Amino acid sequence: MPETITAIYENGVFRPLSSVSFQDGETVQIQLWPDDPKKQAELAIQLLVDRGLVTPLPNTPQNVEAVTDEDVYELAKKLGAKPGKPLSEMIIEDRGPW
Repeated sequence: MPETITAIYENGVFRPLSSVSFQDGETVQIQLWPDDPKKQAELAIQLLVDRGLVTPLPNTPQNVEAVTDEDVYELAKKLGAKPGKPLSEMIIEDRGPW
């Protein structure tokens, strides 16, 4: 019966942190998951990519400048001054009738 346990790897051996219901010499399969949630997420995403269920994002630059509140305000002012329909109306039209 499948069982999930937590173990520590030390001196080349996995040492369970709780008792297990196995006999000496019994063969088991071990699936390794790091304790770090960020690494777990990366492993899960890689598993989905490997199975062809998702496509990885292209590499994006890491040195992108943060957008300031002033930048957002200026952009909103410029977009709000454009003639035509408001964005909300265009989205509603694009969705079509319910």
